[in-house]
Amino acid sequence: MLDIQFIRENKDKVKKGIAAKQFDPKIVDEVLSLDEKRRKLIVDVEELRKRRNEIAEEGKASDEGKKVKEELKDKEPKLKKIEEEYKETLTQIPNLPLDKAPIGKSEKDNVEVRKWGKPKKFDFTPKDHLELGKNLGILDFETGAKVTGSQFYYLYGDGALLELALVQFAFEKLSKEGFLPVITPDLAKARYYLGTGYAPKGKEAQTYTIEGEDLGLIATAEVTLAGKHADEIISEDKLPLKYIGYSHCFRQEAGAYGKYSKGLYRVHQFTKAEMFIYCLPEDSEKYHELMLKMEEEIYQELGLPYRVLEMCTGDLGAMAARKFDVEAWMPTRGEYGEVTSTSNCTDYQARNLNIKFRRKNGQVEYVHMLNGTAIATSRTPLAILENYQQEDGSVVVPEVLRKWMGKDKITPKI
Repeated sequence: MLDIQFIRENKDKVKKGIAAKQFDPKIVDEVLSLDEKRRKLIVDVEELRKRRNEIAEEGKASDEGKKVKEELKDKEPKLKKIEEEYKETLTQIPNLPLDKAPIGKSEKDNVEVRKWGKPKKFDFTPKDHLELGKNLGILDFETGAKVTGSQFYYLYGDGALLELALVQFAFEKLSKEGFLPVITPDLAKARYYLGTGYAPKGKEAQTYTIEGEDLGLIATAEVTLAGKHADEIISEDKLPLKYIGYSHCFRQEAGAYGKYSKGLYRVHQFTKAEMFIYCLPEDSEKYHELMLKMEEEIYQELGLPYRVLEMCTGDLGAMAARKFDVEAWMPTRGEYGEVTSTSNCTDYQARNLNIKFRRKNGQVEYVHMLNGTAIATSRTPLAILENYQQEDGSVVVPEVLRKWMGKDKITPKI
């Protein structure tokens, strides 16, 4: 959430920023109106409580005492109700975009930053990853649909080994960069998935919730890595904290996503290695660049052509102040498709989850929090299968994965 004092002092700036994100700026007026009513009620209730205590110390029953009691009985529930309404409305104001974020209304206005590698030109008609996976005996959506439902799948043999190899590759690489490997729970309390921006309801719902429990299946280890330091004050000398987290990820994907949602591109469950950094506010831009650098190096080492896009303000979402996507070349689509993203959420999530740091001079502030996908083991295997396929139906294993795969090629099971 945003700092209410900042909103009070910069109403027009906040309105402009959230309008650039395609949110309705009227929410700012609603919050400020509720804030004014809330503050007035707080003063009234505190004065009444003070007077109640004074009367109690006098030890005399009086008409004034009864009157004070009745007024408190009326105003305390009103204060509680308006506090709840105020907090709920405040959380609906999105993070403000950073000045460097390009202005735009939708994904059509995202900016291509650069490209790496040249898309492969095949001298045969390439197969899509679903046909390749079936012919190789490594990918099975039919059994996934039977046992669990649509958009779930089984991986067999070299398909399973490929997923594990990708995670090992990412963990080894990021460990060398000072990221601490973490395996997190796959469930989190509502405070943490809501605090990091994953909604359980609505058109774009993502979170599967557990009936009768304050728990939801996480959409990414970002949720559990962000929750790790909730309600803490971290010493400045411990920052940055850099994590590479492993988790399964579960997403309802309730929205309509178009013709490229089949197969591994958009599934309900997958495995991911997620980078997460807590840092000083003045360092977040630097670490955002580091995360993007790591993502690009991963795809360069995998030998997959890609492009980097910077998200425009209208495509940033609520949490991010600045965001980049890496899109890998997907041959049978004839275009690039998103495989990773990295976001600088500044202090927005930190305010939601009450995560601060103490400077050497004793000053306490909110940390900045950043996240970035290292490897998502649904879309990356998709890109590998399609880009590395051979005319005979086999798929060459990227060189950096061979030490974990134990082979240089996946061949059809005949």
